[in-house]
Amino acid sequence: MIDRYTRPEMGKIWSEENKYRAWLKVELAVCEALADLGEIPPESYEVIREKADFSVPRIQEIEQEVRHDVIAFLTSVGEFVGPDSRYIHLGMTSSDVLDTALGLQLKEAGELILADIDRLLEVLEKKAHQYRDCVMIGRSHGIHAEPITFGLKLAIWFDEIRRQRRRYVLALEDVSVGKISGAVGTFANIAPEVEERVCRRLGLSPAPASSQIVQRDRHAAFFTSLALLAGSIEKFAVEIRHLQRTEVGEAEEFFHAGQKGSSAMPHKRNPILSENICGLARLVRSNSLAAMENMPLWHERDISHSSVERVIGPDSTILMDFILQRFIGLVDKLVVYPDRMMENLRLTGGTIYSQGVLLALARRGVSREQAYRWVQKNAMDSFEKGTSFKENLLNDAEVMKVLSADEIESLFNVEHHLRQIPVVFRRVFGK
Repeated sequence: MIDRYTRPEMGKIWSEENKYRAWLKVELAVCEALADLGEIPPESYEVIREKADFSVPRIQEIEQEVRHDVIAFLTSVGEFVGPDSRYIHLGMTSSDVLDTALGLQLKEAGELILADIDRLLEVLEKKAHQYRDCVMIGRSHGIHAEPITFGLKLAIWFDEIRRQRRRYVLALEDVSVGKISGAVGTFANIAPEVEERVCRRLGLSPAPASSQIVQRDRHAAFFTSLALLAGSIEKFAVEIRHLQRTEVGEAEEFFHAGQKGSSAMPHKRNPILSENICGLARLVRSNSLAAMENMPLWHERDISHSSVERVIGPDSTILMDFILQRFIGLVDKLVVYPDRMMENLRLTGGTIYSQGVLLALARRGVSREQAYRWVQKNAMDSFEKGTSFKENLLNDAEVMKVLSADEIESLFNVEHHLRQIPVVFRRVFGK
């Protein structure tokens, strides 16, 4: 378990104490269902309900001898309950307990992550509207392209996280299942009705069909949804890292009073939060591959998946919770420099308006190929000589035969590029 990144609510879910508490919830729910169906004496169920408990040190002590965690757990519980413990685990197999309890833990952890996602959406929406009209240069291949706004960039992030939320909710629903179907899923010694009652009581869905285990495609989908979510946030963090580069300087992480950026260079303010997010996202992504490897098990079950899930269950949910919490704070406190954005937008001498000139020439009857050559020549002159692209065009006799000076002037208008952004915002936010 990655204690450094664990907030108390999430850490508690994956504690040894809570794991065994989840096992006990499953066992007690089965006993209750059996008592309701007349298969356990009511008085015995009352004793079980009142006395059932366990001792983690005692479980560990017993496991040293029996080498089986569920048997050690049941032995410890039996020591608390007494003779009526013979009715505990009746007709069940270990995986009935393990997989149903894991469903409980993943659902509980998953709901915390879902709350994080919703909080991130709130912050992204707020910031997108705040910077809707904050003009900056759009880039492709890292090269200046055409004007956009910082708010548009954030609206795109919002829309992507909303898509990830939809995928995640489905995956969380898929993994929030239980099974009480016995040794190979045939309900040979326990009725399907027991499974239905138990899952209903625990807030899970019964797996429609199971072998000795819940099928691991469910878990693979869940951990993959975490990987996809981490991938989106990593993408956003990489963008922030680029925007914070000294040569760009358009946005940066909030730098706390007293914070130090480098042990050697006092001037440094590094994007450490974004870099940290990028590194942790790699772990979440690699864990999703481990979850996929868990899908092909021998026959009705082997235990090769079990050791993997003991690691990736806590680690992926803890990491995803941490990544989301960190990124929410990062975006909420992000420092944005609109003046630097405008300064950078003007760096290339107006060449960012080249497409408009190209289209205007084409609309006047010039072939696209010829228009492209004229516009490109003037743009390259601007790059190589440091001249104004607009002035180059105004001094180009061939261009001036087709377009007037006023027409060329009108093409150098940043608002032309931004006029449809309100439409995009209505599509994204519905406002």
